[in-house]
Amino acid sequence: MRRKSIYNFFYGLSVLFLIAWIVATIKDLHNWSGWLLSLFFLSIALAFRGHKFLKGFSYTVMIFASVSLAMYYPDYFRTIGNFNLSAVIVPMLQLIMFGMGTELSLKDFKGIVQMPKGVIVGVLCHYIIMPMVGFGVAHAFNFPPEIAAGIILVGCCPSGLASNVMCYLSRGNLALSVSVTTVSTLVAPLLTPLLMRLLGGSLIDIHFMEMVMEMVKMVVVPVALGVLVHYLLKERAKWLNKIMPITSMIGIVIILVVIIAKGRDALLKVGALIVLATFIHNTFGYLLGYFSGRLLRFNERDSRTIALEVGMQNAGLASALASKISTNASVALAPAVFGPLMNITGSLLSSWWHNRIPKDELPEEEKTSDKKEVLQADVL
Repeated sequence: MRRKSIYNFFYGLSVLFLIAWIVATIKDLHNWSGWLLSLFFLSIALAFRGHKFLKGFSYTVMIFASVSLAMYYPDYFRTIGNFNLSAVIVPMLQLIMFGMGTELSLKDFKGIVQMPKGVIVGVLCHYIIMPMVGFGVAHAFNFPPEIAAGIILVGCCPSGLASNVMCYLSRGNLALSVSVTTVSTLVAPLLTPLLMRLLGGSLIDIHFMEMVMEMVKMVVVPVALGVLVHYLLKERAKWLNKIMPITSMIGIVIILVVIIAKGRDALLKVGALIVLATFIHNTFGYLLGYFSGRLLRFNERDSRTIALEVGMQNAGLASALASKISTNASVALAPAVFGPLMNITGSLLSSWWHNRIPKDELPEEEKTSDKKEVLQADVL
């Protein structure tokens, strides 16, 4: 009861901060508006922690709190003295990918061999559907070349670890989800630059080999190191498994804040359209992924898994790549919007599916195996 009162207190506090933000905005007190809006989101995030369904949205709302500060006070997040904060984006991404590597074990790679059809279909759907939908959306909205390139870049990136958690919540096939995420990430250094060159090469200059080498440094090296650390430390790596998800969450926030601050002016001009475009991109990924699975005669659980693996992208990787392939901050705007948006849509979809048990539900012992495996999944 006492805990419930604390969460209700934060709901009340959020209302006060919202009213204060509205008043400050009306009176043009912009020096205060940003802090008040950020505190509103922070209060909401803390209040959500007390609700079973809303708890999954608390991290996304915290991202909104951070982004609010970046939008109102961009100069604080562009440079510190003579140091350009954009320089931290790639190291943060490498740290996140290292964290992914520490979550992988030989069991995950065995899963690839045990269900080759599902993995192949999942990866192919991912790298066919999302790049093509991104290409179509970018040109349908007639965005400037840099923003259009950013949308296509998101579609060309591998699936993110968030799909593993959403898959578990959706009563999907977690082993298949982990396998598809692993393979799509490992082939990304070749497929992402290739697809980007084919679909986005007319919008911005894409240097294929340079992009391949950047992705090797951002993805392959840190993931390989993470797998090696996991193998060498084994049970002694439990402390690492506890801190890496939190570290990754902080890293994602830092990347988003720096990108939003850098591209603030462009975002103010076309922000609403980018949100709409990324929403269409994301939801079409879910829809086409799911019905591709059903069309290819996969069962309900596997089709849900393919839907999430197709629709959810590694937006953090897309953000880091954007900072490397172009000096124009607008390229990174779509990845920055896509990340929080897919967490919202993914949470809603997984909650809806969670309440609809598939007719082809697995035996109890396999459910137990899935439950153990999800504990190793990163919420990012």
